[in-house]
Amino acid sequence: MAHVTTGERKSIFSLFNFIALIVLGVGIYLTYLRFAGGLGAVTNLSDYNPWGIWISFDLLCGVALAAGGYVTSSAVYLFGMKKYHSAVRPAILTGFLGYALVFLAINYDVGRPWRLPYPLVVQQGTTSVLFEVGLCVATYLTVLFIEFSPAAMEWLGLKRARNLVVKLTILLTIFGVVLSTMHQSSLGALFLIVPSKLHPLWYSSYIPIYFFVTSIVAGLSMVIFESTLSHRFFAHKMDETHLKEANGVTLGFGKAASYVLAGYFAIKVLGISSGNLWHYLKTGYGTWYLVELLGFVALPSLLYAIGVRVKSLTLIKWTSVLAVLGVILNRFNVCLIAFNWHLPASERYFPHWMEIGISVFIVMIGLILYRFIVTRMPILYEHSDYKDAH
Repeated sequence: MAHVTTGERKSIFSLFNFIALIVLGVGIYLTYLRFAGGLGAVTNLSDYNPWGIWISFDLLCGVALAAGGYVTSSAVYLFGMKKYHSAVRPAILTGFLGYALVFLAINYDVGRPWRLPYPLVVQQGTTSVLFEVGLCVATYLTVLFIEFSPAAMEWLGLKRARNLVVKLTILLTIFGVVLSTMHQSSLGALFLIVPSKLHPLWYSSYIPIYFFVTSIVAGLSMVIFESTLSHRFFAHKMDETHLKEANGVTLGFGKAASYVLAGYFAIKVLGISSGNLWHYLKTGYGTWYLVELLGFVALPSLLYAIGVRVKSLTLIKWTSVLAVLGVILNRFNVCLIAFNWHLPASERYFPHWMEIGISVFIVMIGLILYRFIVTRMPILYEHSDYKDAH
């Protein structure tokens, strides 16, 4: 069955469009201030706190929440879970937009964005973890673009090019998994050089593993969350296959997320034990650490398991929100809240409202692009010329 169309054009005077117009207007103005006046004009960054909300949210959270692409494509194409194939294109699209926006955000964060290519072409820094992160993210963004391109080619009627790219699916999936494994863990490895700045409860030699495992949790949960929103706002664009497989995707990914969260909880406890950090749990930071560990790791793992057990789709969908918030909280804790924990409150970093405004601006760009693409390209339905060929 082809995707449903109403035959009616929606009015441009909607609440979303009104909010988007305001956010874009403010964002463009803040962008002008940022590049005309430098970082000091719009941020509260300093030598003590050179990494702010743009790194913690736009980069660390953005990369983790875009992990649904490699998680879903590997499940379908490498592990043969074809029953989840309807989730691949939405996940790839979300991943592609996520990484593209991360690249955009980096241009705001660095003082001289025009020098971003320097480590690759002028002054190679191959021994730097940050070099590896940048190289992998840039390469994986290219891979995601190629993986997404068949949908655009079907929309444009480029059949030969589309068929050529589809033949590369397995190769691209393997390449994407390798690159994701490297840079998701390397983002955590960036903090290995600051043992005196990051609180011991969050600092660990295992932090690269923590970041990689939580990226899987974020990927699985984001697929559920994104699917829920798509069914709420774009159900008229879905065909029978996507509508029929939606519940199976939610249950299957919820079950996988429960297992991964349980494993993550176990290795976090082992990390505390191996470092003999139990005494820190009696402090204020320890209480906050337990909030993260129990409230945003153990609890969603349990709720996912219960939801799958009783087949409660509503519970699983709400749990995905909790799990996503948990990953965001973890990245904020590592990069902001537990960073420079020994400094007095007067010297601690708190984001300027303009920093938050630019982050909201970047997220809004992603939402606009996602809506534009799914309402025009075969993302939530199979193109009639390629039925059962995806």
